[in-house]
Amino acid sequence: MPLPPLFAAWRQSLRAGYAWKSLRGDLSAGLTVGIIAIPLAMALAIAVGVAPQHGLYTVLVAAPLIALCGGSRFNVSGPTAAFVVILLPITQQFGLGGLLLCTLMAGLILIALGLLRAGRLIEFIPYPVTLGFTAGIGIVIATLQLKDLFGLSLAAQPHNYVEQLSLLLHSLPSLQVGDSLVAVVCLAVLVLWPRWVPRVPGHLAALAVGAGLALLLERAGLPVATLGERFSYHLDGIEYPGIPPFLPSLAWPWQLSGADGQPLQLSFELIRQLLAPAFAIAMLGA
Repeated sequence: MPLPPLFAAWRQSLRAGYAWKSLRGDLSAGLTVGIIAIPLAMALAIAVGVAPQHGLYTVLVAAPLIALCGGSRFNVSGPTAAFVVILLPITQQFGLGGLLLCTLMAGLILIALGLLRAGRLIEFIPYPVTLGFTAGIGIVIATLQLKDLFGLSLAAQPHNYVEQLSLLLHSLPSLQVGDSLVAVVCLAVLVLWPRWVPRVPGHLAALAVGAGLALLLERAGLPVATLGERFSYHLDGIEYPGIPPFLPSLAWPWQLSGADGQPLQLSFELIRQLLAPAFAIAMLGA
């Protein structure tokens, strides 16, 4: 069975004639998407329970690879919130190392499905199943974000949805006014901006307005949570705020820390435990 050629879309574009007009449009689109994708990737990393720099590393590596190796000239790729529901429990149980190992396994499953031409099986999935699955993911993701949306302090992160709602309600007294104002204003800009200035993406406007509002609130005495306050990294035994200004060192997933802070031990039992979530990631990615 012949494998699909690499860089097919890239070579097809060059053969068709890649003019300056196309390059100018692509640069403009790439700049817009990049400005949105970078904070989005960091936000999704936080949502799945890891430090924001891991989302940044992922989007910096995956985006160019998909664009160069993809088979479509109009391929749309990027971080998606749909995986949060699946990835968060993996991180809570197996840590960063387990999450990366599970992702690697999911990639191997997708390659195997592609070689077997199993993509046609998607035709047999009922539409109500797809619709209900998507709606359920949206509800769960929205609920998970309420904690950071209002700056709530939760004593725990239960897996049960009803318990999560109950804990959120009991945590309302810890609501942070600054965080809530920034969140509400950003949501309003996202909804209303396309009606006012449709040529400028609302996400860009929301980023600018949210950052400016947070700065004003800080000066007014209403603190707003930032990455520098919530996250830190260590260098030469010294803790620094924010995200590290350097690339990570290369390591296998099982050499990274698990949920207990200790390096994972690659074993058949670990592979067995991660097989089901890896298959779920592969199915959602397919």
